[in-house]
Amino acid sequence: MTVVNIRRKTATMAEQKAKQFLEQSPAEDAAAYARNYKAHHEGITPRESIIAYDQWATYDQDLNNDRYRGPVLAAEAVAPFFPVERESKLIMDVACGTGRVAEELRKLGFHKMHGLDPSSGMLQKARLKNLYEKDFCYYVDSKRLPIDDDVYDCVVVAGGFGEGHIPTAGLKEIARIVRPGGLVCIVMRQEYLDHVAEYKGRLEPTMKEMESAELWKMVSKTVVPRYSFDNDGVVFKFVVC
Repeated sequence: MTVVNIRRKTATMAEQKAKQFLEQSPAEDAAAYARNYKAHHEGITPRESIIAYDQWATYDQDLNNDRYRGPVLAAEAVAPFFPVERESKLIMDVACGTGRVAEELRKLGFHKMHGLDPSSGMLQKARLKNLYEKDFCYYVDSKRLPIDDDVYDCVVVAGGFGEGHIPTAGLKEIARIVRPGGLVCIVMRQEYLDHVAEYKGRLEPTMKEMESAELWKMVSKTVVPRYSFDNDGVVFKFVVC
C-alpha cells in the first residue's frame, strides 16, 4: 500500500513521520502503518475516510494491541468510573469500527453496549462478533443523530478524532446523548490537537466552552505513551451535567 503524498518536496509533518516510520520499521509494521495512514492522511474528506475503512480488510490484524493501544486504554479509562453494576450500564461506542473497544470493555464486566460508525464495512465485521445490542451507521458531526437525549451511561470514543473524522462540532452531539452524571471518554492521538487543522485552536477551546456552559465538567486529561504505533495519545474524561 502506497502512503499518500509522502514523496512531495514540501511534505507535511504527518507525511514526514509516515515516511520515517516506513523506512525504519519491519515490513509488516510498515504495511499496517501505511493502511492506517490511508484512512487518516492530511486533507482526507470524511467520505474518503469512510471508503478507506470500508476497504480495510485487515483492520484487526493491522491494529492489534501491540500496534494500537486505543481500545485497551479506553476500556481502562472507563472502568474505574463504574466500580459496581457494570453489567447494567449502557455504553455507546462511537467510531466503534470492528468492535475492538467493546471487546476490551466486555473483559471488564460491561455487557450492554451499542456501536456507532459511519463505515458499513466496519460494522459488518463488528456484527460477526455479537458485541452490540444495537448499532448505528452514522457520521457524527453537528447534525442530530437518531438517538434521544440522556440515553447512555457512557459514550466512549477511541480513534474517532483525526483527519476526516469527527469534527469539533460533534462534541455537543456526543454529550447530548449521555445522561446527567454519565461519562464521556475520548482517546485520540495527542499530536492531532495541534496538527489537524480542524482541531488546532478549536477542539480544546470548545471542550472548555462546553464546561463553561455547564454541558459537562472535565474529570481528567492524561497523556499516554505509545497510543498508536510510536505516537503518544491523550485521554479526556468528562462528566455530563
